[in-house]
Amino acid sequence: MSGAAYADAHALSGDLRIISDMSNPAPRAVMEGLVADFGAMHPDLNIELEVVDRDGWKSQIRNALTSNPPDLINWYAANRMGPYVNAGLFEDVSDTWAEIEGLDSVKGALTIDGKQWGVPYTYYQWGVYYREDIFAELGLEEPETFEQELANCQVIIDSGRKCYTIGTKFLWTAGGWFDYLNMRTNGFDFHMALARGEVEWTDDRVRETFANWRKLIDMGAYIDDHQNYSWQEALPFMLNGEATAYLMGNFAVAPMREGGLTDDQLDFYQFPTIGDFPKGEDAPIDTFHIPSGATNKDAAREFLKFVTSAEVQTAINAGDALGQLPVNAASSVDDDEFLNQGFEMLTSNAPGGIAQFFDRDFPAEMASIGMEGLQEFMVFPDNLDDILQRLEQARERIYAQ
Repeated sequence: MSGAAYADAHALSGDLRIISDMSNPAPRAVMEGLVADFGAMHPDLNIELEVVDRDGWKSQIRNALTSNPPDLINWYAANRMGPYVNAGLFEDVSDTWAEIEGLDSVKGALTIDGKQWGVPYTYYQWGVYYREDIFAELGLEEPETFEQELANCQVIIDSGRKCYTIGTKFLWTAGGWFDYLNMRTNGFDFHMALARGEVEWTDDRVRETFANWRKLIDMGAYIDDHQNYSWQEALPFMLNGEATAYLMGNFAVAPMREGGLTDDQLDFYQFPTIGDFPKGEDAPIDTFHIPSGATNKDAAREFLKFVTSAEVQTAINAGDALGQLPVNAASSVDDDEFLNQGFEMLTSNAPGGIAQFFDRDFPAEMASIGMEGLQEFMVFPDNLDDILQRLEQARERIYAQ
């Protein structure tokens, strides 16, 4: 990635301190490459990179932002950045956004109070990965509506299979199902209002989401005993054809291929429509932010422009790098069936907005309590009233803090 075309006219100098949570080998190599390339563009700039453990960073970030803050950090979009924006610890970078093109689809996820507080560098799609060969055997086509999804599912069940594999032992997979059913039943804006605590869990519209979900549960759409499996442990049901589909992130494609499925057996479709709403999608976004206490904000802003350029985003998201999707719509992706479908979907067919996933969009405690309730509903759907009362009590307490 040359990136030279994105160098600013004025020379940058001084120190640029970066704390990155790209601690796994491939992401770390990407981050080190970004530093090397940006440094080559600005030879008078001394860049100091500190790479921290990705999970450990979640408990370290607040201290890093308040005590000798660096000039740039990695974090996440939407509600996950909210506490640091509200505490005055993130820099308003709206002026930098005004100089960047190609990020319109995710602008909302980086916006709070009408201002932008960071930039994206990678994301990945969610959707329904399915056994194309079994669909062909049963004469099924990709569904566009929930009614078609239900009809397909009945044919699948009648053939002696389950419609979906899922492992809810670690709860978050149930969150993905709720995200999509709620965004499709009530729209992206309603879903985000619920995430912000502005809607009661006992609201009739939330109940409608669960009513749609129950249609699948009652017909036996999901594998049995899913609460005993992790998402990886649930993969064999799809690999051996006992279940035909998996609502999951694109990271599941590699283990599906490693498990023996060829691209002739595997395909992908966007979650079907339910209500008349623009489609929202789950696509968790990883981000860069400038701490408000940074000392070299000029250089930090130039780095944000550099890392969001179409050229750089194409390079860092390539299969031999992050292996995910560039956010800049002018970027290109590797010639991979699922990356191509995901890039097209997120840049051209997600007009409702980009959600960050249940456990990122909802505050941490609400997400934890909420996902416990979602898993319980999948196993004991008759408990819905008790579950919603419990979630509503949690909402009243958590958002009042």
